[in-house]
Amino acid sequence: MMPVLEHFQIDRIASPLGTLLVVCDDAGRLRALDFHDYEARLQRLLHTHYGERGFELTTGRAPAAVADALAAFFAGALHAIDSIEVRTGGTAFQRRVWSALRQIPAGVTESYGELARAIGKPGAARAVGLANGANPVVVVVPCHRVIGADGSLTGFGGGIERKRWLLEHEQKWRAASAPIAQREVA
Repeated sequence: MMPVLEHFQIDRIASPLGTLLVVCDDAGRLRALDFHDYEARLQRLLHTHYGERGFELTTGRAPAAVADALAAFFAGALHAIDSIEVRTGGTAFQRRVWSALRQIPAGVTESYGELARAIGKPGAARAVGLANGANPVVVVVPCHRVIGADGSLTGFGGGIERKRWLLEHEQKWRAASAPIAQREVA
């Protein structure tokens, strides 16, 4: 039997959008974040990114830095989540898309085509959409900031109502929230 390669802890943290499932590794890096009613998707994405025996998931507390940054974001300090270190599985292309998502300022939206151009792949809007949909770290890797070319709110793993809430929340607090250094997705 192959040994487990990664050890993750899952915590449940209250938010205005319902309980968040927060998965971190032993180094305190955020590996996955999803909504409680999408736990099956979170598990599926972890298995996709790390393999069936590539990780072990146990109950534990999220690091204070992660929990505090999430609480601050929901309280209106939008850039608090920019300092959270994220490490994911996924392909090099997916991680490139997810890093680009973290560069979209809070309260700003981009289309899939604009995001594809931002990563130097102007014809890859559909591939960008697929990578966006496979994002295992909602909110912190802000896939909710991507919209349809016509400005419509397109699919979001947490549901369109949560996407709308997140965008309205960011618009409300954008002027009051000062940016800090953004992090890449490793």
